[in-house]
Amino acid sequence: MSAPLQFPQFDPVLLHLGPLSIRWYALAYIVGLVTGWQVMRRITRWPPAVATLAQTDDFLTWATLGVVLGGRLGYCLFYQPGYYLAHPLQVLAVWTGGMSFHGGMLGVVTAIVLFCRQNGIPILGFADRMAMVTPIGLGLGRIANFINGELWGRPAPDWLPWRMVFPRTGDFVPRHPSQIYQALMEGLLLFLVVWAFGQRAAVRARFGMLTGIFLVGYGTARIMGEFFREPDGFLGYLWAGATMGQLLSIPMILAGAALIAYARQRGPALLADAAPVA
Repeated sequence: MSAPLQFPQFDPVLLHLGPLSIRWYALAYIVGLVTGWQVMRRITRWPPAVATLAQTDDFLTWATLGVVLGGRLGYCLFYQPGYYLAHPLQVLAVWTGGMSFHGGMLGVVTAIVLFCRQNGIPILGFADRMAMVTPIGLGLGRIANFINGELWGRPAPDWLPWRMVFPRTGDFVPRHPSQIYQALMEGLLLFLVVWAFGQRAAVRARFGMLTGIFLVGYGTARIMGEFFREPDGFLGYLWAGATMGQLLSIPMILAGAALIAYARQRGPALLADAAPVA
């Protein structure tokens, strides 16, 4: 049995620019959004094309607002509603931390629906392309969680060679580096799965199929990852010993399965259902 690994004391601030600080977490959001946007510009034109390059460029602002506003409001409402209802101005204090993927997802869904309706873009077709790039940001976000030494795992067995002590826990108990587990499952593995399906024109033509695969894949990966992650101290374990992340993922899996069934029943999109390329 080897000694547990010690968490490397990363500085959560990547760069100091006078009074301004650039944090790893903020960098993860920026790189995730920009990388996703660049990949999206390429795959949006894959047949059947669902949007023009100009429309894809315009959506970057919408996606950013959806991620940030939805992620922050989702955290406040899902995880600490009592506190933020009593201290509403703290909702704006994003520098103190606190973002929810499930809230960010709802924010992006809202942005997609509004943007597509305004621009005459097939909603599910555009959402499918978003589903192909979203795991990029998810994986980077989990890596940022690890660098920050937050959202650590549950106590690990003595035989696990990569068990790790996170100083911020204050108990010096070797734990699972669950942030890395989730980065691999929600980021890398989910990207490979959705991307593999997205390579097939027959799948892309069934609008909603890739979105459904993403939702089922993420929900499953999140539920599995939560078995290794320590639940938030202010919430603990909820119904039947589940965590909040697991409970919020169940509706995602159900919605994803429904979208897959709908896409299979609806059949492939006609060329008239797609947007012109420009």
